[in-house]
Amino acid sequence: MITTWGEWKRYPTAARGDRLEAPIGPGIYEVRMVATGALFAFGAVDNIAEALARVTAPSRTLKSFFIRRDAIVLPDLEYRFCATGTREAAKIAAERMIGRREAYLSGAA
Repeated sequence: MITTWGEWKRYPTAARGDRLEAPIGPGIYEVRMVATGALFAFGAVDNIAEALARVTAPSRTLKSFFIRRDAIVLPDLEYRFCATGTREAAKIAAERMIGRREAYLSGAA
């Protein structure tokens, strides 16, 4: 199984009026901070578009309807994804990528 990542795209914000472009299907997603390249979110999911849309969404609880909070200021983010045929294939690919990343970091240290 060959996993191919898409290009990095700027994470949409309401202020810029951008749109999220991702498939409605299983795969892996990765979100990072533009300035540092630090990993912000990563996952193997059934629906990539839905998962990316929820990356920065605040949780909805009964308490949150009564307490008004200021908008969360997020860092400048970018995302990419890798579509797969099934969620199981996405999990396997994610585990392999995590293993490669850990091996690289342990060799670099």
